[in-house]
Amino acid sequence: MGQAVTLRQVAAHAGVSRQTVSNVLNAPQRVDPATLRKVQAAIEALGYQPNRTARSLATRQAGLIGYCLARMPGRSLFMDPFLHTLTEAIEETGRRMLVFTAPEGAQGIETYADLIAQRAVDAFILSDTVDEDPRHTWLAGRGVPFASFGRTWPEQGEQPGPWVDVDGAGACAELVRRLHAAGHDRIAFVGWCQRVTMGAAKDRERGWQDECARLGLSDQAAYADSDSMDGAARAAATLLDGRTPPTAIVAASDLLAVGVLGELRRRKLRPGHDVWVTGFDDSVLATSVEGGLTTVRQPTEEITSALVRLLDAGHGQSGVLLAGQIVSRSSAPVDL
Repeated sequence: MGQAVTLRQVAAHAGVSRQTVSNVLNAPQRVDPATLRKVQAAIEALGYQPNRTARSLATRQAGLIGYCLARMPGRSLFMDPFLHTLTEAIEETGRRMLVFTAPEGAQGIETYADLIAQRAVDAFILSDTVDEDPRHTWLAGRGVPFASFGRTWPEQGEQPGPWVDVDGAGACAELVRRLHAAGHDRIAFVGWCQRVTMGAAKDRERGWQDECARLGLSDQAAYADSDSMDGAARAAATLLDGRTPPTAIVAASDLLAVGVLGELRRRKLRPGHDVWVTGFDDSVLATSVEGGLTTVRQPTEEITSALVRLLDAGHGQSGVLLAGQIVSRSSAPVDL
């Protein structure tokens, strides 16, 4: 293997100074367009690869974006493809992802503080956001760049820092409208266990509840006693054993919806005929069940590109709310 091409060699090949080459790599906006093209051509011709360590020392940047991997196995059905797409979006900007773990809540702040003190990352992408999430206020108060997937739903004031979220309330309200248009007037909801503090859980339930109220429908709800299919099946059983069992069930996630489908089949009830069922996320589960699950698809690529764009734009109270897409399958044929 030959020796690595140096900055000096690139400068000589392009007929410019080493500082000009450095500017092309670290601050291209400072370089005349013609010179920029000449240096870039030299870099490509020689196969020059910047030394990340040396570049970090020069720019005082690590070239890494931190992302905390949450311990929420039930919700990883969406978060796994989300993380893959986010990694690609960040790599397209010439940076990398640094994935780490941390305790939940305020206890995890120490991990973020250590990464900042070590200059291990330049910024953070936050997800698995909960109500009044302490990470946002802490990072914003120290001027640390970040962007959040999900809102913190503060009781007072604006959410600190930029955020991207999917309109779960709007999507669940649309599901109720379509189910009602198909003839259903007993539309129940199965939510995550009450220990879940994510604003997204309440947002989805609020959309279902508000639309039921607008249409004059009763609102029956049950909650899984664990973040699992079995927990959802028990919640569905509670609803189905009631005096006025639902003819349609809106579940807060695909995982919960598949648990509901399991309980229906155990009772010899036909999904999409006797009881209609919908989920949320359009995860791999949605197409793995017999006939397919009607669900809400989150626009993963739009979410990740917006996060990276907001991250590079700097701090502010900016937020991006994206619409979910209803995907109709046989568990609830709600195509209009």
